[in-house]
Amino acid sequence: MEKKKGALIVIDMQEAFLNPASPLYIAQAAATVPLLGRVVEQARKDGIPVFFVSRIYRANGTDVEACRYENWLAGGRCLASGSTGPCSVEAPEELRPKAGDYTIIKPRFSAFFQTELDLILRRLQVDTLILTGTTTPNCIRATCYDGLSLDYNVTILEDCCSSRNEAVQRANMEDMAFIGAEVIPAAEFLEKGLSKGNPLAEVRASVAQDKTPPQ
Repeated sequence: MEKKKGALIVIDMQEAFLNPASPLYIAQAAATVPLLGRVVEQARKDGIPVFFVSRIYRANGTDVEACRYENWLAGGRCLASGSTGPCSVEAPEELRPKAGDYTIIKPRFSAFFQTELDLILRRLQVDTLILTGTTTPNCIRATCYDGLSLDYNVTILEDCCSSRNEAVQRANMEDMAFIGAEVIPAAEFLEKGLSKGNPLAEVRASVAQDKTPPQ
């Protein structure tokens, strides 16, 4: 059976979500940085393309989500282009793009929504997303569901993702696993890489052999 070809997607690992001084702070996010840094390095070694998907807002707030606007305004207009400090677009050293990596700026929660991600993945013949970053119920989940809808296999490294608390994290991981995502610990990816099964390839092979007339 055809092997999986994966791409590592790192979502919103920026100071504005990692720093306790930021109004957008996610309580679990900073703790995932060291392990996620190891995953990024392993992906590079294995020839898996790495995509850093981030948020940048315009200073006048015209592209900020309505549900986040008041908090964004009160918090000092976080995530402005070129910003530095606790409310900024800066990333930890372990999670900064290097030569050969891809950077995507997304305007909303899903890494696919109005971005070039799908186009680039298909040009690279990627069939499997490896999702990491923050937050699990928003950007990870939205990207997972869009990825499944676009006919990608989806693997989620659960301890490289984060939520505002553990109850939210667990509930969302259970939902994504139930809908068809593979949820695994980062240690499994670091030791074995992507799992051998390829559900997408299996379905394609079955459909190609099925002689049932289309309706």
